[in-house]
Amino acid sequence: MAGTDPAAAWAGEPEQGAPGEEGVPGDRAARRASTPGRASARDTARVALRVGLPTLAGGVVVRRKQGMALATRIDADRHAVELLNELRSRYGPGPLHLRLAGRNVALPLSAEDAQRVLDETPEPFTPAARLKRDALGHFQPHGVLISTGQERDERRAFNEDVLETGRHLHHLAPQFVRTVREEADGLLAEARAQGSGRLDWGTFGAAWWRTVRRVVLGDAARDDTTLTDRLGRLRGFGNWSALVPTRATAGPRERFQQGLRAHLDRAEPGSLAEALARTPAKPGVDPVGQVPHWLFAFDAAGIAAARTLALLATHPAQEQQVRNELAIPELTRPQLLPYTRACVMESVRLWPTTPFLLRESTRETRWGEGTLPEGTAFLVYAPYFHRDGSAPYGDRFVPEIWLDGTAHTGPELVPFSAGPGVCPGEDLVLLVTSTLVAALMERHDFRLHSPDGLRTDQPLPYTLNHFALRFSAAARP
Repeated sequence: MAGTDPAAAWAGEPEQGAPGEEGVPGDRAARRASTPGRASARDTARVALRVGLPTLAGGVVVRRKQGMALATRIDADRHAVELLNELRSRYGPGPLHLRLAGRNVALPLSAEDAQRVLDETPEPFTPAARLKRDALGHFQPHGVLISTGQERDERRAFNEDVLETGRHLHHLAPQFVRTVREEADGLLAEARAQGSGRLDWGTFGAAWWRTVRRVVLGDAARDDTTLTDRLGRLRGFGNWSALVPTRATAGPRERFQQGLRAHLDRAEPGSLAEALARTPAKPGVDPVGQVPHWLFAFDAAGIAAARTLALLATHPAQEQQVRNELAIPELTRPQLLPYTRACVMESVRLWPTTPFLLRESTRETRWGEGTLPEGTAFLVYAPYFHRDGSAPYGDRFVPEIWLDGTAHTGPELVPFSAGPGVCPGEDLVLLVTSTLVAALMERHDFRLHSPDGLRTDQPLPYTLNHFALRFSAAARP
């Protein structure tokens, strides 16, 4: 699923390379890579202010409304991408090596280096970086994303089994689709009840969480807003990472876990809770401890769904393609809705719900003629690779790139991470989000009232505040 590394952590392991020529771990690809450039103090400060600070202000673990509004107002990601392009020209394509708060940090600036970091997960580039452990430990201390060694392997395998990684349609897909369609109908009825068909993020987000609770925990959890509110507060502490120690949130975490266990113990048929209960787990897995990440990741998926709706409401050609797909009789309609699904993928390319994919090196690593020390934090900044100006479609809404192979031959596109840390719930997330978008559009037209920067005749903004989305829905004749 998507989440803080939507954002990522579960799959098999790549074979490791042989020792490098000078005794430093590495392989031929590492020796061919570009040598890291060491950023000056001035450029380090610029990266911190223009890349790191806006991302932190917007909220890494849970989005902050005011921070997102500010980032959108200044189109923060555009300035960040422009800066990284400038620094690549100055320092070369190798990873940019910085010292931030006493730590070694590396920003890959080439698709090859980003791919290496993601492909060589979890060794020598572990997802369980210290910053991530500090942040996610508030609500998922046993989650696979911050696990290492054998525990990670076993938890990853368990997550893949329950989420059915690699299957386009989960065996519970028919029930999930019914749930999504029911909640979409309820959302539209709520919009109509307001008299003007108005739909804002508050209404959309509430309906999305009802859907998520039903999919993950069952129908009885539909209206348990207390559970997800408690999760939201714990995620809020995660935004502050090491500034708030996990021991300080032990009480709220236990109350959240008690409520979660009550739903999971019920193992309601037709939910992921049932699949979890039926899946064998080794002693160290902690099945209940894996579920907070699913809920966390589905939050980002809801943002992607709302942004997809905004794109389709402002791009008539793509909207018509979705309607053409929905016009196919239901008995012969492709269950995966490939074009609608591609629209969701494209929304996450344009506005990654996980801006930073974080890894940490477990040993000294070779890069070209240089090395980077053990414990280096590697920050793969997704907006840079998605929209660095090297692709002609970079600033446009082009779902077709996910259908014709273009997305797999251009820049490093990582909407659901990549490599062994790729999101194991990618197919499930795309099923739920594309089904929701399709169910909303099937019999209704949508008009976007806010924001007003999504137009076909100009580049799309690099930052989009989902909190500001305002639609109106009108039934189709």
